[in-house]
Amino acid sequence: MSEEMDVMAARLDEAANDAANLMKALSNPGRLRILCALVPGDKTVSEIEEAVGASQSYVSGQLLRLRAEGLVECTRAGRSMHYQLADPRVRPLLERVYELFCPV
Repeated sequence: MSEEMDVMAARLDEAANDAANLMKALSNPGRLRILCALVPGDKTVSEIEEAVGASQSYVSGQLLRLRAEGLVECTRAGRSMHYQLADPRVRPLLERVYELFCPV
């Protein structure tokens, strides 16, 4: 195998691993509901709780995981935290999922 093919194979492996890790993060229905809730725009934790019908502790735990995965980020506004989608590569995918599966 040539060096160029080795480099291409390594890049493909890296891209496949990145995609697989994203799909793992999206494979949890609770996390996916939270991400879908953020497609229209940023929300506070309480707004996310209401949108997905889950407790504060569950939503906070899932948001922590999503932040660690680099899928959401938060900003502080006074005493509340506002969450939004962080990875621009994920937005088009989530918009399509939102369009197909999330109720209006």
